[in-house]
Amino acid sequence: MKDIVDLIARFFIAFMFMFEAIDSIFYFSETKDTMTAYGITWRQDLVLSGLIVVLVLGAVLVALGYLAKFGGFLLLLYWIPFTFIVYDFWNEADEAMRRLHGLYFMRNMAVVSALLLLIANGAGRFSIKRLVHVMRLPK
Repeated sequence: MKDIVDLIARFFIAFMFMFEAIDSIFYFSETKDTMTAYGITWRQDLVLSGLIVVLVLGAVLVALGYLAKFGGFLLLLYWIPFTFIVYDFWNEADEAMRRLHGLYFMRNMAVVSALLLLIANGAGRFSIKRLVHVMRLPK
């Protein structure tokens, strides 16, 4: 049962980040406008393109379970700065927005925890890496 839950969790994590990448691709200029609103103005095309590559690569590695720990690390490289930049509830003046951003911040920290568990425990039994490792080729 644990192995099936690991597989399902990996797919959900990968789907979330792949959706983020696809959304950034389809709404590239709008995403750049959002980056500007958050003060990220240095070489936006390069930064955004690099982040999309990191998201796609990390999501694919996590979904397949091949180098899933590295994929989880790549996703952490994106997710932690994103969370601290977008949901800085400690800087909000409005009480309602501070509370809302605080909840979103904690939700994103839960995703960080899931990625850390993936990095610590690996992909589990149902992964491409394990399949390649245990596959016996005829002599």
